[in-house]
Amino acid sequence: RARDYLHKTGRFIVIGGIVSPVHDSYGKQGLVSSRHRLTMCQLAVQSSDWIRVDPWECYQDTWQTTCSVLEHHRDLMKRVTGCILSNVNTPSLTPVIGQPQNESPQPIYQNSNLSNKPTAAKFLGKVGESLSRICCVRPPMERFTFVDENANLGTVMRYEEIELRILLLCGSDLVESFCIPGLWNEADMEVIVGDFGIVVVPRDGADTDRIMNHSSVLRKYKNNILVVKDDVNHPMSVVSSTKSRLALQHGDGHVVDYLSQPVIDYILKSQLYLNASG
Repeated sequence: RARDYLHKTGRFIVIGGIVSPVHDSYGKQGLVSSRHRLTMCQLAVQSSDWIRVDPWECYQDTWQTTCSVLEHHRDLMKRVTGCILSNVNTPSLTPVIGQPQNESPQPIYQNSNLSNKPTAAKFLGKVGESLSRICCVRPPMERFTFVDENANLGTVMRYEEIELRILLLCGSDLVESFCIPGLWNEADMEVIVGDFGIVVVPRDGADTDRIMNHSSVLRKYKNNILVVKDDVNHPMSVVSSTKSRLALQHGDGHVVDYLSQPVIDYILKSQLYLNASG
């Protein structure tokens, strides 16, 4: 839903989505083991060509802040590409994905046989097709290359002048929590909203404008906050993790509206979220 809206704005091409399950020590009541949550997430996106599940947050020694998780992914992509990722409020004037700074460009291919050149690039697993369309819009020319040393992130890739940004996707309930005094570290909020930016999907008709007016940080960086504005009857509007758990506990058949069948099968097999009566 967020991707569709961002595409409609004409300002973005979404090339990938990252699902990062929270650490077990987060402490939320009813939070099942990260082993199960990672598996469910992987089952949920197994047919997606642009969303991947990242286990880094779960594998840390303790709970990580939202800010630190975003910084991890930014730093990871910086290491993989060898380039500087631009912040929302301070866009880079140089290519963000492409030739590492202070190095002269080298041809990615040594021969001139264009027919042998691959037409798709891999980026973070399965999102190569979208990125390939961006990379291949120009005539054959010298392109920049790097070799990904992490097998989970792809192989040899090529990019042109693309500005890469990482945005936090959240519901309006999380944005509302920014307004609760003492709940969030203010410096973290500055980084999350000011340096990265957020995409907000409204929940239950929430008034996002009113919510943002209650936080000085949200007001300060309002231009970095993208609120998904689409049809209230959008098919994804009914999706809710809370509703999913309640439906499972009460044997509500409408759980199929929220979860894919492989996830439901795994939940039943592992006896997750079910009440004592089964």
